[in-house]
Amino acid sequence: MADLILALNAGSSSLKFELAEAPSPDTAILSGRVERIGEDVPRLTIDAPSGRTSEDLPPSDHHAALAAVTAAVAHHVPGARIAGVGHRIVHGGTRFDAPVIVTNAILAELEAIRALAPLHQPAGLAGISAATAAAPSAIQVACFDTGFHAGQPRLHDAYALPRSLYDEGIRRYGFHGLSCSSILRALGAEGYPVADRRIAIAHLGSGCSVTAVAGGQSLATSMGFSTLDGLTMGTRPGHLDPGVLLHLMRQGHDADSLERLLYKQSGLLGLSGLSNDMRDLRNSDAPEAAEAIAHFTARIVEEICRMAGAMGGLDTVVFCGGIGENDPETRADIAAGLAFLPGHAGQGVDFLTRETKEEREVLHAVAACLK
Repeated sequence: MADLILALNAGSSSLKFELAEAPSPDTAILSGRVERIGEDVPRLTIDAPSGRTSEDLPPSDHHAALAAVTAAVAHHVPGARIAGVGHRIVHGGTRFDAPVIVTNAILAELEAIRALAPLHQPAGLAGISAATAAAPSAIQVACFDTGFHAGQPRLHDAYALPRSLYDEGIRRYGFHGLSCSSILRALGAEGYPVADRRIAIAHLGSGCSVTAVAGGQSLATSMGFSTLDGLTMGTRPGHLDPGVLLHLMRQGHDADSLERLLYKQSGLLGLSGLSNDMRDLRNSDAPEAAEAIAHFTARIVEEICRMAGAMGGLDTVVFCGGIGENDPETRADIAAGLAFLPGHAGQGVDFLTRETKEEREVLHAVAACLK
């Protein structure tokens, strides 16, 4: 067997992985995910040549989820030699705009920007630490969600704050870059005219964003300095008047309580008072669930329109992510809300659904580093 490469993708409430041979990053040997991390019953799903298996796990955090994934790899591919492990790292700050082999110095730099993405960065860094211990001879490669957006014009990544703050790194970074890269890779392989289309990539999952892609490049995106901005998400509020935070601070909230509010208690969960999971809300008869879904959908329509403004029009919307790929009602409602747009050559907007393959993008990066 050729050298194996492993991709780890630690999200805010999930851990996905994919295993492949280094010469063939597009062909997975084994893949799977742990979902609903931090909830009562996380679930491990494995896709192997023998078929799909699933099992419930005890309540766990990302560390325990990674241990379950490591055990699954050892069980299904005994004696496997992993030559490289790639990690989705959400934030690269101003320093990292392309995949990089992790050294002690690089790891120290990543630790220094941990606070820029408090919901995600710790999980990604924990994955590096655990994978280094489990496969000490393998190279570790960090792949950054922010990298895809690094070339955006200043017009779309600067806040209307003093210029000195921009120089200090207070700017719009954008996220879900690996997802966007995977969508463009897939469309290109299909022969879709990516370079000639004004595309809005709607990544809708626990975290949500819309990215404007013109000429095959990121032009603007809904997320900004942090993963809090833009769309309504599972437990994050999206766009919020900063005056709300000033008011709450004057009412006695400190940074820790505001962080819990913004990262853990808002979004669909806050609006509904029931759940952060779209599947639960769809299955609920509570009016609060319907209100949360309506708010979620309206914000997506509004943000796609903003991206159309940045691009001077809109030809294509690509839905991806857990909700984008699996919830046809959400897709239909968004398409209805955008029906007034003329689209390419006046023929209407193309609405496409594609599976996001962040792990596959990570595998490509690892394979390139091994050459």
